[in-house]
Amino acid sequence: MEEKPILKVKSKIWIELRDEVVFGLGRIRLFEAIEKTGSISKAADMLGMSYRAAWGKVTATEERLQLQLVERQQGNRKKGTVLTPAGKELLARYKQFQREAQQSVDQLFEEHLGNLLSHLKKKENAGE
Repeated sequence: MEEKPILKVKSKIWIELRDEVVFGLGRIRLFEAIEKTGSISKAADMLGMSYRAAWGKVTATEERLQLQLVERQQGNRKKGTVLTPAGKELLARYKQFQREAQQSVDQLFEEHLGNLLSHLKKKENAGE
């Protein structure tokens, strides 16, 4: 039985506005960590980044989209920081977009490169 080469295609997609990042995988991870921990500081620690860097990414995204994505409960450590409904919706929709985009890339890879590799392998086996 002929073994199929184990090749995978990887892609990174992010959204920009005026050549500045608005949302991508890094921000997905940050927003998920904020949602999980209820804290920008804890989310930053979880991701191995400084609080300042995490805060900068959140505020830059909010400013570029002109939307409040996180709600900060200043002075109230029990409530911390949570995603706003807009933040939750952006996160969910971007994750869905990312899944569908990767599925499309995987399909295109299989159609184009998978066929090409099969064709080349057949030529190689035929001694061409």
